[in-house]
Order: sequence, then structure tokens, then C-alpha cells
Amino acid sequence: MAPRIASGKRSVRGFTLIELIVVLAIIGTLLSIAVPRYFGSLEKSKATILHQDLSVMREALDQYSADKGKYPDTLDALVTDKYLRAIPVDPYTNKADTWTTVESDDSDMPGIKDVHSGAPGEGKDGIAYATW
Repeated sequence: MAPRIASGKRSVRGFTLIELIVVLAIIGTLLSIAVPRYFGSLEKSKATILHQDLSVMREALDQYSADKGKYPDTLDALVTDKYLRAIPVDPYTNKADTWTTVESDDSDMPGIKDVHSGAPGEGKDGIAYATW
């Protein structure tokens, strides 16, 4: 801060323009480092959540088929029969109703045997979300 001498006393009036520019330059530099890392970690966490949700739903489908001798007709059947508390929300679509299901080929065990994300796009590994 620049002191001002008035009638023999020093008084402080505020910051100079140079000091404000230096502070803003430092803040800008720190943000240019932090923001890309933040968005990168956000993308990584979404991918991790998607993998975990798919794993939990696939495990519930397997448990359902082992207990009942057939696959569920809908994903909601996993919730009503208490294999899941709720259908998870897809982290990329932010909806619980965008999951795509794969029907069983076996006529003795009809129903949903697998589930995939309904999100468009692909992960950092180049594989589409819909094939995870």
C-alpha cells in the first residue's frame, strides 16, 4: 500500500493499481493450474461412478437370476424385490431411466441379463459408454 503524507502524519488510503494487478496475475496463474486438474478429476470420478453402478446392477441381476431362476423383466423389479435400494443415476445423463438393457437369449431364462449406460460419447480410453 502506498502511504500518503498529509500534514506530517502518514495515512493509508488503499492499494495501488500495480499491487492489484500483481494480485490478479497471481490469482490468474493459480486458476490456470487448478481448473484443468479439477475438470479432469471430475471426469475421472464420473467414469469411476459409472463403473461402480454397472458393477452393482450386474451383481444384482446375477443374484436375482440365481435366487429366482429367471432374469427380471425390468430394472424396477430389482428394486421391488429388494436387490437394489434404487436404480442408480447415470452420472453422464443425470437420469435413472437412460440405462439400456440386454435381453437374455436363453428361452428358459427370459428377462434382462445385462445393463449398459445410455450416455452418448466415449471415455478417455476411447470406448463408448454404451459398451461398458
